[in-house]
Amino acid sequence: MSHPDQAPSAIDLVKVKRTDGEDLSTDSVVVEEPLEIRLKQGESEEQLGITMRTPGSDLELAAGFIWGEGFLIDTKDLLSIKTCADRSLTPRQRANVVIAEISPTAAVPLRTMERRFTMTSACGVCGSTNIDDLHKRGVSGVRPTNFSGTQLAGMTELLDGRQSVFEKTGGLHAALLVDPQGEAVISREDVGRHNAVDKVIGAMVMKNSIPLSGWTLVVSGRVGYEIVQKAIVAGISALVGVSAPTSLAVELAAQFDLTLLAFARNGVAKVYSPLLL
Repeated sequence: MSHPDQAPSAIDLVKVKRTDGEDLSTDSVVVEEPLEIRLKQGESEEQLGITMRTPGSDLELAAGFIWGEGFLIDTKDLLSIKTCADRSLTPRQRANVVIAEISPTAAVPLRTMERRFTMTSACGVCGSTNIDDLHKRGVSGVRPTNFSGTQLAGMTELLDGRQSVFEKTGGLHAALLVDPQGEAVISREDVGRHNAVDKVIGAMVMKNSIPLSGWTLVVSGRVGYEIVQKAIVAGISALVGVSAPTSLAVELAAQFDLTLLAFARNGVAKVYSPLLL
């Protein structure tokens, strides 16, 4: 096990024994650690939430989170994003806190956090209560994709070779962004589905490359409401999932014109939105 005062890594080694009586050995397991996300504007600094995540690409995760949840409206207003520099904390404690600073003159977010909250590594709603919330925030429908259903269904193959931590631990979700030309651009892994999505979207936020019109998001697991929400807020045109969607995810995709495919395996998928694709 890693030392409690060391900055966490994505993989840890633990002792393990098989039920068939083989000698005690070690096994690679995915690391799950809390990440506190703070938002600073001028002299004000507040905690937005704590998510259980796999360490790595934490700055991107925080950037993607504040964008998806509406705390950053213009990417140019993101002044800095960094880990905590408080030397009274251990390296591990510092690594588990990320502070995003936005311009003092940035527009006031169209939504506010009613309370501090804990986000889990599961796929939940995490702050946005329902579809009406996106309408209130002024989020509009996305641009149609230029890819056919067959082309989109085959994009899960692009995940092959891009899940290095999963290959060692078997315990990770992955998210991948595919550009309008069909090229895989950026992939990230995390114990949480929504965290993996925040990481890839956050990378584009930090590059000032939002909205992602014409782009496709590919995810390795189930497609829940929050995954669809994050795709829409980023302006992504299509979302392809390896596993099942939820009813609210399908409803949300239809309302915002997001092309949604699920059960995408071996070049075949089910199209949930739009049905005329």
